[in-house]
Amino acid sequence: MKTIWLQQTRIGISLYDVTGDGYLRESDLENYICELIPSLTKLRGVDSAFKTFYVCTATRKFFFFLDPLRAGRVRISDILASGYLDAMLELRETNITLEQLEANWFSFESAKRVYASYLHLDDDRNGMLSRQELSGYNNGTLTDAFLDRVFQECLTYEGEMDYKAYLDFVLAMENRHEPQAIIFLFRILDLGGQGRLCSRTLEYFFSAVEERLGPSPDVPRSCDVLNEIFDMVKPRHPDYITLDDLLRSGKGDTVLSILFDIQAFFMYENREALAAGAGGETVI
Repeated sequence: MKTIWLQQTRIGISLYDVTGDGYLRESDLENYICELIPSLTKLRGVDSAFKTFYVCTATRKFFFFLDPLRAGRVRISDILASGYLDAMLELRETNITLEQLEANWFSFESAKRVYASYLHLDDDRNGMLSRQELSGYNNGTLTDAFLDRVFQECLTYEGEMDYKAYLDFVLAMENRHEPQAIIFLFRILDLGGQGRLCSRTLEYFFSAVEERLGPSPDVPRSCDVLNEIFDMVKPRHPDYITLDDLLRSGKGDTVLSILFDIQAFFMYENREALAAGAGGETVI
């Protein structure tokens, strides 16, 4: 049954490969998803006014995870192997629970949540997000140093972020353990653009965390945090950390998060107490 489904899906999606080279451009995938929507029972609530935003939301997940080099196209074979189409086609079923729908990026409920968060941040209602407006993301837990870099590295229009760029940002923030998210976040923290995080760079970002936390005897010294980071990552070179080091360590999400997210740093510092309260499970 799975083989038949795979063959049917491959044939269907290949019809949108206008160049015939086994890839889909963003517009090709958007057209495919538009045609798919009417067959998905759980997307019947998507009206014409929201359809454009839904299609954009769905498409960005494919491109964020399957086009990390930003070539502007994804292989059809990668789309089929990723499992993302499976998640979309689950929306044909009528017996899916609300909890399952909310956890499925491609559901109407999830798309509404993400779009509503964008509208909530857009204080001046101009359809774009300024640096100040994005600072409200995640209840304002992100540091100024990190936000400054987001707007330096991400594609913006006259200094403001559109919905597509916001989707990439959200996908990175909500999937920090994934390699593609680590690549995205590493690029933001890589001040010199040389593919390495040296001690000075780490100190710069942690100083922004210290500034947000304020003077407190409970805040560890910068040198101690840096030593912990190098101990966690165990980089090949003793003076800096590369992207490969982070990916190999399995601690990339933790290391990057504690350098720009106050909440993540708090959870890391209190991980033992939080784990005890959670019955011994590791919190971060």
